[in-house]
Amino acid sequence: MKLERFEAPGLAHYSYMVSSQGVAAVVDPMRDVDTYVDYAAAHSLKITHVLETHIHADYASGARELAARTGAEMWLSAYDTGEDFEYAFPHHEFRDGEELRLGDVKITALHTPGHTPEHLSFLLHDLARGPEPRALLSGDFLFVGSLGRPDLLGEAAKRKLAEQLYDSLYTRIAGLPDSVEVYPAHGAGSMCGAGMGDRPQSTLGHERRANIYFGLRDRAKFVAHILASVPPFPDYYRRLKRVNSAGPRILEALPGGAALSAQEVAQALLPAPSVPSAGAAGAVGIDLRRPEAFGAGHIPGAFSIGAGPMLPVWAAWVVPYDQPIVLIGEENTPYEDARLALIRVGLDDVRGRLHGGMNAWAAAGYEQAQLPQISVDDLQTRLQVAQPLLAVPASTRPGAAAMSGSAGPAESAPFVLDVRAVAEWNSGHIAGARHIMGGDLPARVNELPKDQPIHVICASGYRSSIASSVLRRAGFPHVLNTTGGMNAWRNRGLPTT
Repeated sequence: MKLERFEAPGLAHYSYMVSSQGVAAVVDPMRDVDTYVDYAAAHSLKITHVLETHIHADYASGARELAARTGAEMWLSAYDTGEDFEYAFPHHEFRDGEELRLGDVKITALHTPGHTPEHLSFLLHDLARGPEPRALLSGDFLFVGSLGRPDLLGEAAKRKLAEQLYDSLYTRIAGLPDSVEVYPAHGAGSMCGAGMGDRPQSTLGHERRANIYFGLRDRAKFVAHILASVPPFPDYYRRLKRVNSAGPRILEALPGGAALSAQEVAQALLPAPSVPSAGAAGAVGIDLRRPEAFGAGHIPGAFSIGAGPMLPVWAAWVVPYDQPIVLIGEENTPYEDARLALIRVGLDDVRGRLHGGMNAWAAAGYEQAQLPQISVDDLQTRLQVAQPLLAVPASTRPGAAAMSGSAGPAESAPFVLDVRAVAEWNSGHIAGARHIMGGDLPARVNELPKDQPIHVICASGYRSSIASSVLRRAGFPHVLNTTGGMNAWRNRGLPTT
């Protein structure tokens, strides 16, 4: 038996290929399936089966794509019937205790509900080495140091699912030996569970000693603890559950390879004709450059989401999923990586990239917008100046005009918006700042003032640039991105609370 792990950057997602005697099965494949096809070809393997542990919420499944490409059979959970999300395409219903043989490998399905009702884990036996089970592909049930979150189906179902997690942990896998190696579907950084360890794999013995949930044998305490520990719930999880239960469309080729002229991009970004069935919105631009480049000049209305590992997560959080996408960058921007990242979260309608980047846009004479950047020192100065002024009637404030600059109305104190995660906020923030986690911002822009300058801050400036672009698209006129973020704030010795 050979077990190969593949990682999707940014999503902290692991998929696996199990092989023996020239045949292989892929478990929880990501959308860009060339990775598996190329690996199989390089190792003279035939992919005969595609397995999934459950209907995923955090990425678009590649099961249908891989099956279409290779002719493999899809073996998916039989326990989705009557649930909120059901597989809507043909597949073999894999049942608890059922076995799949691949050469010398025996794969046994274990129904381990709790993260989702239909969740399966896969117990691997290497029969060439003996009858003992060797590994558990635990999906989103058991992570290194944690368990899967039970709240994907909403408030009404989460307590029942938490109870099922308890039973899966203390009943379904209780008889497995400590030597069984654990291979989860996610690692640290995923929001499918809280407190995951950095290691990509573990053993049942280690988890039984170190994983806090193995120590919570009191059912009520177990349920209370896991419900209290769930990470923020991304709105896009609901969309991807729908996408994966219906089956993501089969792509055959990576979309978005076209090089579009500045004129073609300008035309694509225009609102579509007012036809009810077509909607009224045109394409959206995703600017893949660094925040400072975006701030200096960008296409009005574009999202600032820099290329890199976190692109798929933040695109899934903030980019409308029902509009075409145009990519914007520079000549050396990794466009193919960006296209791969987007299809991994179901953002398939990428029309192409701006040929020549922003230089071509500027040369064509099209409008550019700017996003002012402010240093932490200047932000602190504004906060200090504003404090005594707030005690003075606006009409008599000295030097009000001198304070205005590009930040907006002079009589307003700087409004600081912190878009970091809850744990980061709790570890220290600027006194008086408002906290809205960046992914929640599109749904909560109405909570913010449009008549005040909004100074957006995160840890380094990446997420705050994303959030600033969301606010500018929503019509906020006075938005500034704080360069260096809270890392720079702390490095300068500035106060936090």
